[in-house]
Amino acid sequence: MAMNRPALIALTALAPVSWGSTYAVTTELLPADRPLFTAAMRALPAGLLLLVLARVLPRGIWWGKAVVLGALNIGAFFPLLFLSAYRLPGGMAAVVGSVGPLFVAGLSVLLLGDRPTLRTLLTGVAAALGVSLVVLKAAGALDAVGVLAALASTASMSTGTVLTKRWGRPDGVGPLALTAWQLTAGGLLIAPLAFMVEGAPPALDGRAVGGYLYLALANTALAYWLWFRGIGRLSATQVTFLGPLSPLTAAVIGWAALGQELTPVQLAGMGLAFGATVLGQLRPRPVAVRTVSGSGSFSSAEGNARKDSMDVTVSALRR
Repeated sequence: MAMNRPALIALTALAPVSWGSTYAVTTELLPADRPLFTAAMRALPAGLLLLVLARVLPRGIWWGKAVVLGALNIGAFFPLLFLSAYRLPGGMAAVVGSVGPLFVAGLSVLLLGDRPTLRTLLTGVAAALGVSLVVLKAAGALDAVGVLAALASTASMSTGTVLTKRWGRPDGVGPLALTAWQLTAGGLLIAPLAFMVEGAPPALDGRAVGGYLYLALANTALAYWLWFRGIGRLSATQVTFLGPLSPLTAAVIGWAALGQELTPVQLAGMGLAFGATVLGQLRPRPVAVRTVSGSGSFSSAEGNARKDSMDVTVSALRR
């Protein structure tokens, strides 16, 4: 039985909400200054677990596509994400990365031939403006390398997700297998790099083990499965504008659990970003087109069933 639309949106939204908790886990539970090791521990165990569950391997050209998608969505995205987490204060990586909807809108024109509506662009600008209000309040604490890493991680993920939409999935392959391929490929790319750059793995206490288990299972394996499942069933605008839920969650956790202050300007920015998320879930109005026969009947643009959904993973981390 098909799931109703509000329930599907709610389940897909659990992914960015989960990602919004990543910064607190990273800074409170995990070893300091080990972004590559942390990225590998997040991606590879989750990918191998899903691979065992899916029991499907790529075939033919999909070996190469899986490596490309894994590199963009995981292999480059995770290290850059954690690098920004270690160099930016409270949720800052999240708000810098929230320009993702605009990245995706531009890339979808080039790769999908999908022209964004005016409402989509205005909503993307509103979301970016909202989170910028949070960033500008703490502009003096910004680290240039951290900001560039956050932007690069968003660009990498945006490219990967638009390509994911362009290539689709092989016949008979579900989102679980596609997620497994990408996480495994990305983890295998990160692991040797982590060893070469950071050396042997650090000693882990109980808190760190618990943090890594949470990142691998709930924050990555489950969250990415829900996210890619949503991509196949929701429209581009709906999926894209769920992204701001990640920085909003990061900010709320920072205030509630870590004692971080939220100023009126920051609260206004959060409200604007949340409003953009809600607006982004509204379906576009069907465009009435008169038939050639002149019979007076009309056809809706929704009837075209265009598969143009996209996703943006917005980072939600800090150091």
